[in-house]
Order: sequence, then C-alpha cells, then structure tokens
Amino acid sequence: MKTDIDLHNHSHFSFDLWLTLIKSHPEFKAKRVELFSSFFEVNEPIDKVAKTVKYYDNLCNSINEVTGGNIDTFEIYLLILNSLNVDVNQLNKEILNEFYQKSEDLFLEYKPVVIFENIHDFFDEIKSQGKTINILSNTGFIKGKTMRKFLINENLDQYIDFHIYSDEINCSKPDPKIFQQVKNLIRNQELHLNQILHIGDNPIADYKGARDFGFNAHLLKHN
Repeated sequence: MKTDIDLHNHSHFSFDLWLTLIKSHPEFKAKRVELFSSFFEVNEPIDKVAKTVKYYDNLCNSINEVTGGNIDTFEIYLLILNSLNVDVNQLNKEILNEFYQKSEDLFLEYKPVVIFENIHDFFDEIKSQGKTINILSNTGFIKGKTMRKFLINENLDQYIDFHIYSDEINCSKPDPKIFQQVKNLIRNQELHLNQILHIGDNPIADYKGARDFGFNAHLLKHN
C-alpha cells in the first residue's frame, strides 16, 4: 500500500492514469506504429513513422497543457500523416474512425500494465472508509471511452465514482476548469477543497495544477 499518500486527512481522491496507475504495454506502441503505417499505406521507413508519431504525441500533449484545450485524436492523426507525405484530403471521418477502432482493439489486446502497487487493496481501503475516487486524465491517442473499457476489464471501474477525460470535456490539466469539474461532480458538495487530494506523476499538470486550484496534491514517483 502507498503509505505516503495521506488517506486520513482527505475525503476524496482524484487519480491521474498514465504513469500514475498504469503504463503502456512494452509492445503496444511499436505495434500501433506498424498498424498506422500499413492502414494508411505510409511510404516511409517504419523508424521515421515511429519518430513522427512520438514527436506529435509529445507536441500535442504540451500544447494541451499550455492552452488548457484538447487536440482531437483525429487531428493528431492528420498532423502525423501530413508530415509523412500522405494526402490527408483523401481521408474522411469514417476512415479515421475505422483506424481508431482497430487501434482500440490493439490497445485492449496489448493492454497497459498496472504500476500502482496493490491497487485493488488501496482502492478497497479508501472505499471502506466511505470515501470517494475519480479518474482525471489528459488523453491523446487513446480516448476516454477506451480507458473506461480497460478499467472495467481490470475490475477497477467498480471503485471509481466518476471519470473525467480531456477529450470528453475539451479541457486539459492543468487548466483550473478541469479541476472545477472534479469539484462539481463530487457527491459531497460540503467538502472543502483541501479535503480533496489529486494524485499524479506530472509536476505541472497534476501537482501544480491541483495546488493552484486549491486541492491538495501528491506527486507520485514510482521506483
């Protein structure tokens, strides 16, 4: 159990997902690059495709954190494809949806690895004290709807009172509006902001974002 997380003084716990609770399956990103390359018939070496995907993933994530908005998954695809000399004018939403569905299937086959130790026991401990939990995650390639499927498959959804994903509300951490959404959805509206603890791995998006809003925050460092 994560004994350094203060359960005693908090009544609601907000968790980031990526690199807080989970990390990518070691083979997933390479498999997704292969799928991307073959599906869109990219005529570039696979290592160039991989570098381009990584570049735009990081860039769009940074843009979202700076602006507080959310660049759509399909917009990220189009930026990558345009950079790889694929004629994006030949594409439409149906084609992009079809690719997303295939990438979701791949994601659920090469599913993320849970890195938070004894997570079921820890969530059990929180819930047994009558306290509440939410997920608060910025998204990029993987939409919130896919993360929900994964959490159901892992039997983690049962503990989660509500989910907030940046693609679903068009707002990203550390923007105060996304933390306001957490506050709005907590069942016990009498809670003071400092009774809410947000737990994440990102010093800006998670720790500073939550603290600036008025929540308490715990910066998680995995061994």
